[in-house]
Amino acid sequence: MTVQKATNIKWHQGKITKEDRTKLMKQKGVTIWLTGLSGSGKSTIAVELEHALLENRHQAYILDGDNIRHGLNKNLGFSPEERSENIRRIGEVAKLFTDANIITITAFISPYRQDRDNARKLQKEGEFIEVYVKCPIDVCEQRDTKGLYKKARAGEVKEFTGISAPYEEPSNPELTIDTSKMSIEESTRAILNYLEEKGYVKFSS
Repeated sequence: MTVQKATNIKWHQGKITKEDRTKLMKQKGVTIWLTGLSGSGKSTIAVELEHALLENRHQAYILDGDNIRHGLNKNLGFSPEERSENIRRIGEVAKLFTDANIITITAFISPYRQDRDNARKLQKEGEFIEVYVKCPIDVCEQRDTKGLYKKARAGEVKEFTGISAPYEEPSNPELTIDTSKMSIEESTRAILNYLEEKGYVKFSS
C-alpha cells in the first residue's frame, strides 16, 4: 500500500515559509498525537484541547479516528495491515497541517509502536508530541457508550484493540496522562501547560 506509483513528480515549494506563518499566527505548528485504548478519553480531550486553543486565538484542528474513516480512509478495515495504512495516511495529513503551522490534534488508537514512530519520522524535530492517554481496560469498558467491548468479548467485533488485537504502549512519550486519575479538565490543562512551556503557544495572562 505504500509503494510510490506516480512518476515524474517533484515537491513544489511556495513563497511562504514556515517561519513566515509562525510570525503571522503567533504559534508554532505541531502535531499532538493522542494514543490509547478505545474509551481512554482521546477524542474528549482532543475536543476540549481544540476549544481551549481557539478560545486563546490559536489555530488548531482535530483529526479524529472515526471521522477520518468516514472519508479519507473509508476503504480500510481493521486488519494489522489496514491499521498501519490508516496511520500512515494520517501521518502524512498531519505533516501537511503542521507545515501549514496548525496545531494538529490527532485522536487515534494507533496501537502499533512502529506506526507511531513512522508518523513521528515524517515530522521535523520538535514537531511531534506523543501523548499517551493511559487508562486501565476495565475503566475503558465502563465508559464504553458504543458497547464495543461487550461485542468484542462476545466475538461480534473482530480485531478489537485490547481484547482480540494488541496495543503497544508508547516507550517514551512526551506526555503520559492517566485519565483514570485525572479529569478531562486536568488532562487538557496538562497538555496546554506543556505547549506553553515548550514555546509552541503563549497564553495572555
